Amino acid sequence: MTNMKRRDVLRGFGGVAIAGGLAGCMGGGGTDDETETTTTATPTPTPTPTPEPEMAMLRAAHLSPDAPNVDVLVDGSVALSDVPFGAVSDYLALTAGSHQVTIRATDAPDTVVFDETLDLAAGAYTAAALGELDSAAENGFAVSLLEDDRSAPADDAARVRVLHASPDAPAVDVTVAGSGDALVDGAAFGDAATVEVPAGDYTLQIRGDTESNDGDVVAEFDVTVEGGRAYTAIALGYLTPDDEPADAAFDLSVVADN
Repeated sequence: MTNMKRRDVLRGFGGVAIAGGLAGCMGGGGTDDETETTTTATPTPTPTPTPEPEMAMLRAAHLSPDAPNVDVLVDGSVALSDVPFGAVSDYLALTAGSHQVTIRATDAPDTVVFDETLDLAAGAYTAAALGELDSAAENGFAVSLLEDDRSAPADDAARVRVLHASPDAPAVDVTVAGSGDALVDGAAFGDAATVEVPAGDYTLQIRGDTESNDGDVVAEFDVTVEGGRAYTAIALGYLTPDDEPADAAFDLSVVADN
């Protein structure tokens, strides 16, 4: 056997490595048509959650004393039917945005007294039908959109919004019997005023508006309000029904807002 130096051995291994590499580049004797194929998996798209639509809560209050029972349509569909004077509906859940609201006489559907688009942001509202249908009335028929605060006050307090909806009553003060404290000062027809009071029982006095809140008492009403609750107290009907076209006596209606 011929002796080989270490340098020759290394040179031999190097030659094998290069030869092997060239053989790999030549395809190992295969044809030019053979190519390596790599498959890449297509990622599955992640579903994008659909956001919940913002909601608006809308209720209707029929406070027009000479108007008949009515139907209330929202976007062409009957939402409330045969609503009588003095009624305040439950809240309707609507998507926030524009809605066509129509009010028509229940017994005469062609008699439409209101047909307008209401733009409702997220929140709660009362559509209050106020005034008289009589064309000669001083306070004619109109729909007032009130924004309702349904948040809870403190546990020992109640929030009361007072709405003057009596079309023949002058501006009024609302005082507490006994203390004489004025809760509302000088509210005219269509006005709404909000006050927070301690929870409990009250006798509310409706007076003609005076600077010192001591005008003649025209009506008294006993009211109980609970802590953590919000209310709307509505003065409605006619102060002098004998002189008016409908027999709807003056009253105070208290409804819960939350």
